[in-house]
Amino acid sequence: MDLTAATLASPTLAGVALTLIHTGRAPTRSALTRQLGVTRATVGAVTGELRDLGLIEVDAGAGGGRQGRPSHRLLPSPAGPVALAAQVHPDGFAVALVGLGGTVVARRAVHGPVSADPARTFAPAAEAAAALLRASGRPCVGAAVAVPAAVTRPGGTAVRALYTGWPDGTPVRDLFAAELERQGVRGARGRALGCEAVNDVNALALGEHRQGAGRDATHLLVVSAEHRGVGGALVRDGALYAGSGGLAMEAGHVSVDPDGRPCRCGNRGCLNVEADAERLLDEAGGPVAADRPVLDQAVALLRAGYPGDSRVRAAADGCAARLGLALAGLINVLNPDRVLLGGMYRELLALAPARLRGAVASHSPWGVGAGVPVEGGTLADGGLIGAAELAWQPVLDNPALLRTA
Repeated sequence: MDLTAATLASPTLAGVALTLIHTGRAPTRSALTRQLGVTRATVGAVTGELRDLGLIEVDAGAGGGRQGRPSHRLLPSPAGPVALAAQVHPDGFAVALVGLGGTVVARRAVHGPVSADPARTFAPAAEAAAALLRASGRPCVGAAVAVPAAVTRPGGTAVRALYTGWPDGTPVRDLFAAELERQGVRGARGRALGCEAVNDVNALALGEHRQGAGRDATHLLVVSAEHRGVGGALVRDGALYAGSGGLAMEAGHVSVDPDGRPCRCGNRGCLNVEADAERLLDEAGGPVAADRPVLDQAVALLRAGYPGDSRVRAAADGCAARLGLALAGLINVLNPDRVLLGGMYRELLALAPARLRGAVASHSPWGVGAGVPVEGGTLADGGLIGAAELAWQPVLDNPALLRTA
């Protein structure tokens, strides 16, 4: 039996419909009808509700309908709500407003060293984010901040922030929320703003899974060399795998050389120090400029030097070999169906795909690892988009939250 008009207000139905539109799986009303398995009348009522909530536009478009009839396109409202996302890293921070569909509406990045006093880091980030929101004139569904540290769940505290110097247990979620409150940022309809905190590579993985190259993967492994060090994440059946307390998937601390360089975690030879941006710059002899993020410098060096500079090529190939060893171990344990590389590793894969994939295959028993696709991420702002996904989630679950109380 089909759902009746009486179920129009069902947050489950409206939430599923909004999620399908948000993730690009239902770009038209006919596609949404097929995905939900309900009548066109019911879909018309649900999309009408989402339109009335200011979330989408229903626009007559060509193609997609049956018997040659055009199907109505389902588009994010150009004046609709946005999520407020921030990403802090050792070389500065970025903030963005992200709408439905993972669209970055506005963005600002600030370069500069991160203070060991977390409040002095989150205050300017919140100020910049609040300025973007005021300029946009759009309502805000929630906020989230991505940080270069493991983040506990549900507490939202940072653990072992090795590259920022923050104390263990720093309440990053609450600090960012308090700074946004100080800036006068409120949620839709003037309500208190919900806020989340997440590890930066977890945010990247969630963004790529929903809006980028990780779509349709059931077990998505993401490994990324960010501004400092290396991080990892696993999205399993659409949800981030965080372990028992939010601290899972610290891929940067997989050992690739027991006699290697000392890592800030106290061990030696971690991927974190054997194949990150700083190691590449050190081995390639590239000067490190104080006025540019280290990640940007490493990527620029790879692009300019890998084709013809033997020292850059040797440094990159060494990083690729060590990364391949680590990926093989992770693949052997996790058995993902797709691997995505981010940060400097995305560039490394583009320049040396055979070397990197060969290193994975040579360390994979039975050749299993060789059959797992290893690809580069596709999102330019994956961490910000992924953080925004967390901020959007309550509304994706229940769009009726946007109704006037």
